[in-house]
Amino acid sequence: MIRRNVLREHDTARGTNIALLGRIAREALNAGFHVVLEGILYSDRYSHMITTLVRDHRGVSSCYYLDVPLETTFTRHASKADAAYLAQVTDSHLVSWYRELDLLPDGLETVIPADSALQDTIAQILHETDLASASPIVPPQCEPSPGDSMNPLVLMSYPQVAAIPVHECGEPLVDVRDHSFRVDPRKHDPLGAFAHVREGVLARLEHARSLLPAGTDLLFIEGYRPPALQQHYFTEYRDELATAHPDWAADQLHQDASRYVSPPEIAPHSAGAAVDVTLVDQDGHELDLGTRVNASPEESDGACFTHARNLSGRARHHRTLLLNAMENAGFTNYATKFWHFSVADRYNVLIRQAPHARYGPIELP
Repeated sequence: MIRRNVLREHDTARGTNIALLGRIAREALNAGFHVVLEGILYSDRYSHMITTLVRDHRGVSSCYYLDVPLETTFTRHASKADAAYLAQVTDSHLVSWYRELDLLPDGLETVIPADSALQDTIAQILHETDLASASPIVPPQCEPSPGDSMNPLVLMSYPQVAAIPVHECGEPLVDVRDHSFRVDPRKHDPLGAFAHVREGVLARLEHARSLLPAGTDLLFIEGYRPPALQQHYFTEYRDELATAHPDWAADQLHQDASRYVSPPEIAPHSAGAAVDVTLVDQDGHELDLGTRVNASPEESDGACFTHARNLSGRARHHRTLLLNAMENAGFTNYATKFWHFSVADRYNVLIRQAPHARYGPIELP
């Protein structure tokens, strides 16, 4: 449908539909939907797009190949009731399209034999993907306002985040200013701590930068944050909430503060694993992403949330550019702040379902 009806193009190795299919699937996955990508997707044309989707998706991915012999294909085709279609698509067409066991590389697909009954095939896929027991996913744009106890997001304060084990890899902190990045001075400190990240984070930043369209660049605002400074930020915001909501209990203040500022004990900034970035044009002017970086939910009326609804089309487009580049480079966005991304810390590992974090709290040498 995408290739033939929307783009009106033939199925070729360089078809525009291949990238568009990947983009549609990626956008839907990022919005929290279950996605089924189905079609006659030849391995030599579509394998890179499919394997990249599987690699990057933070949740469960499963691939299936329906192995239908050519003779069975003829029989099923002849059973169609549409005479005009049968006249247009002949057995010769089927022969030219048919490829036997055209599988993706590395054994990615489970082969469904032709004699598998429809209900058996459905039951197998539902069981293996765990979709039979899956609860409906609330897309991130449905975030409630600050203070709403029904927030579906995974917050930094949640016990499952702190429960992720850390196997510290020992990577040093490096200064991004030594690697030709555009660095904003608004978070500058006397030691230059703000401009440091782990070596692996720097490599992923360089990758993300390469994925942006021409004329667009990353603006690095803050990376490493000493634990004492993180504690100061968290306490300051929690106290602001306490003043605004004197009836809130301590645990609610802690949870709601963590929507915007990470608790010090698990903060990815203090592990050198997080970056605050935005986009600029080729002249260094910040692009419109809906609100200023570090705007609180109260100040921005919730527009700081990555998938906030109260955004212009232009701001949403720029956010999508940033999100796609960073997530395709391995980062995870903290969805209450469009500018905040982390990798290999507890939060990133929890969301992407990896066994352990590689970066824990660290002090600047």
